[in-house]
Amino acid sequence: MGNLVTTLKRFLSNKNTVTILAVLAGIIILWYFYNSRVEDAITTIKIPYAVERIDTGKKIESDNLEYKEITQSTTKDSDIVTNITELEDKYVCIGTSVPANGFFYKSQLCSHDEIQNTIFEDIPDGYTVYTLRVNNEMTYANSIMPGDYIDLYMSAVDDSGQIIWGPLIESIEVLAVRDSSGRDVFWDSSAGDSAFLLFAVPEDYHNLLNIADLISSSQIKITPVPRSSSYTQSPGETKVGSDYLYQFIMSKSATIAY
Repeated sequence: MGNLVTTLKRFLSNKNTVTILAVLAGIIILWYFYNSRVEDAITTIKIPYAVERIDTGKKIESDNLEYKEITQSTTKDSDIVTNITELEDKYVCIGTSVPANGFFYKSQLCSHDEIQNTIFEDIPDGYTVYTLRVNNEMTYANSIMPGDYIDLYMSAVDDSGQIIWGPLIESIEVLAVRDSSGRDVFWDSSAGDSAFLLFAVPEDYHNLLNIADLISSSQIKITPVPRSSSYTQSPGETKVGSDYLYQFIMSKSATIAY
């Protein structure tokens, strides 16, 4: 046993032996990495892709998914979705879309809470959606966005010919911004300029705003007034801003018993 150990020590202490072993180790390492790269280059995996274009804000449905084979190396250190389970209950994020035959990228995916595409789902009982007609100028070039809390100001000419102006409703949340074709300005890349702001309001406020709409536009005009970001972050109670303006509108209507 002792002779074997001595012989092995002499063998390993020989410079030529050490050199040969180092060269062999280097060859083995190079072979391993080369073989790994070749395997990655030729090994394919199946990943999901969109059969048809999926527009911004749309839910990703299983009937619009197929699989393609690509090399495994393509997906390394990339944002590509490789597992269909990652697409379950996901939507295409605002400002992007998935083209027909295009792959899905993780940065394109949003949850329902993030996309908030269905604005009518969480409206409280006793509330009604009110739509205010606007234009690009009134929304400050599409600067009023869903989730913002703003005020609705009213301008009118009273019976004496005096101009009146002030807050009709304060701290009201914008649910959605639509163009003239009903497309969502911030969720549909094909949408045009802002044409409607949508709000959810209590029924009495809904009646108030609709009465104002029915009165000649030369007498009453409702204007959205954006506020600061802190106003949105800490919104107060949605309320009538001026009792005088409220009474001015209601005085021009009649309640019919039915």
